[in-house]
Amino acid sequence: MSKTGSRSAPQGKAVEALDRQEASLELARLAAEILHHDKLYYQQDTPEIDDAAYDALRRRNAAIEKRFPDLVREDSPSQRVGAAPSQTFSEVKHRVPMLSLGNAFTEEDLREFFAGVRRFLREFSNDPEAALDSVAEPKIDGLSVSLRYESGRFVRGATRGDGRSGEDVTANLRSVENIPERLTGEVPDVLEVRGEIYMAKSDFLELNRRQEAAGQKIFANPRNAAAGSLRQLDASVTASRPLRFFAYSWGELSAPLGETHWDCLKRLRSMGLTVNDLTRLCHSPDEALAFYRELAARRAQLDYDIDGVVYKIDRLDLQARLGFVSRAPRWAIAQKFPAEQAQTQLKEITIQVGRTGALTPVANLEPVTVGGVVVTRATLHNEDEIARKDIREGDWVVVQRAGDVIPQVVSVLAERREGRSKPFVYPDTCPECGSHAVREEGEAVRRCTGGLICPAQAIERLKHFVSRGAFDIEGLGAKQVEAFWRDHLIRGPADIFDLEKHAENLRKREGFGEKSVANLLSAIEARRDIPLDRFLYALGVRQVGEATARLLAKNYGDFKSWRAQMLMAAQREESAAGAEAYDTLLNIDGIGPSVAEDLIAFVSEPHNQEILDALEQRLTIQPFAQTAQGDSAIAGKTLVFTGSLEKMTRGEAKARAEALGAKVAGSVSKKTDFVVVGADAGSKARKAQELGVTLLSEEEWLALMA
Repeated sequence: MSKTGSRSAPQGKAVEALDRQEASLELARLAAEILHHDKLYYQQDTPEIDDAAYDALRRRNAAIEKRFPDLVREDSPSQRVGAAPSQTFSEVKHRVPMLSLGNAFTEEDLREFFAGVRRFLREFSNDPEAALDSVAEPKIDGLSVSLRYESGRFVRGATRGDGRSGEDVTANLRSVENIPERLTGEVPDVLEVRGEIYMAKSDFLELNRRQEAAGQKIFANPRNAAAGSLRQLDASVTASRPLRFFAYSWGELSAPLGETHWDCLKRLRSMGLTVNDLTRLCHSPDEALAFYRELAARRAQLDYDIDGVVYKIDRLDLQARLGFVSRAPRWAIAQKFPAEQAQTQLKEITIQVGRTGALTPVANLEPVTVGGVVVTRATLHNEDEIARKDIREGDWVVVQRAGDVIPQVVSVLAERREGRSKPFVYPDTCPECGSHAVREEGEAVRRCTGGLICPAQAIERLKHFVSRGAFDIEGLGAKQVEAFWRDHLIRGPADIFDLEKHAENLRKREGFGEKSVANLLSAIEARRDIPLDRFLYALGVRQVGEATARLLAKNYGDFKSWRAQMLMAAQREESAAGAEAYDTLLNIDGIGPSVAEDLIAFVSEPHNQEILDALEQRLTIQPFAQTAQGDSAIAGKTLVFTGSLEKMTRGEAKARAEALGAKVAGSVSKKTDFVVVGADAGSKARKAQELGVTLLSEEEWLALMA
């Protein structure tokens, strides 16, 4: 242990300079901070930052994940889409997920996207001159929706929500002027149109004039106005707002629309749907970049807000082969416009304590407007970041709205510093409980050692437990958690499910009445039945976000198996069964040693075992529901690829296997069902023979998939 670890803070380092431990910590920090903004943007329609700034952290996150692919976590922006739908409207399950996009920020990023597509597809990697067309379209700054048409008639509309389910806003969408009630021409029996609801700048200004004249709320920007208007409980309010719609894609289809994305957009237009006229077919990365520059130059003159350009590989057969990775398709990417910055004075540095005990410094600023939003606080990330930039109280600083939970301090204006300023002294005790704050060797953050006696940690863990991606208990928000904890109504997660014992006490509390208490207890009761992946995420294990939780649930199936295997893996030094359990955990594609250690440490800790016991007694934890894969011969099977394949790249082979319901592992074990052997196969093929695992040639593998 070391209180003053010698390594630089991850946020202050170039990605290429990070070691594994630093990268893991940095990804954890990014995940927690970006989640807050996702909720503000997707659920509350009150974003604190603009999209260009928001994506600055996503860019760093993606770069770290590219360098350390085994450290990818689902609560990072690369693994999550939006935020869970609010409970204001009824829920709609998307039959085809509404995923988000990866981001490019420079010309090099975009060229690398196209180069990556070529590397993934064998025929394009072999022929650099082969044509690879793409469709480029303005990225509208609005609200993503899905319109379902049956026999050409509009029957349901939904927001994107968390990508898997959204809100039913059918009645409101019917009032949008350019969304047709019936489509024209030849229309598939089932057609889900994906697109963006937005408000024109001119309409936004007129709306705000009307709002001001009526003494009503003034909207901050067209995106907020559009989102707030669409999510009105009274559809007549939505009808009074000037909303518009652009179609850009589709979801479920009963019949193909065409062979290329470009042709499909023309088909949608022929049916009466509005497709953006600026959309362009590009035949090379150079053409795509030229389109980006053109739009950037025209951006201010457009009557609607755009925050970048979206590029999609044109051929649909290539899109199908490229498939998806985590939350985003491999065949599409968004290139964003730059973020905005401003200068202001840093008044004071304060310390916040998170649920894992991390002490995070925050800059309290003189209010300054950045991109139309007033900023009063900014993150300083950690003590190394403060030291590296020599940030001091009283300094004038450059602030950038770059996607943190609060904006970030980019640099110090040293020429404006007053001579009496002093370097900031980072505390070595927790400001919440007074416990010693330790910085472990190799870590960039200092953590409170108080554990559960630290009120900040206990409260933040409970907030996480009831958050949207976890138990999502309506009526039990951050303020209620804090109040209930301080009044000893809940001290741990299991206590939430015993709150009915305190019903009388709750009714006497300010802001609570008979109905609100009944609603809260009903919401808690509804969450006694929870899917395994949401339960695992709710536990708040370090480095286990929503995607990692889903990955664990998929591989272990049910709660008892997961818990037993984690405990067994903790005994890896004492038993062969423990060693096998540990190897099985590491063999999950996407789980590295660091995540494995955090999982094992969590389950092995006696207090956490008590929590798990108490929750198991009060809940029904549903086994993971495997996605139906039809009659696939490899659904549920574990595959390992070794050697060089001729018909497709390793990446495409893995993607196609997972799309058919298989699990792809990195090493061979007794649990492996098939090993696909390419040219120059080595030790994995030999081990498979020793264990009696079925070996498949590439031709046999292709036949099995077919």
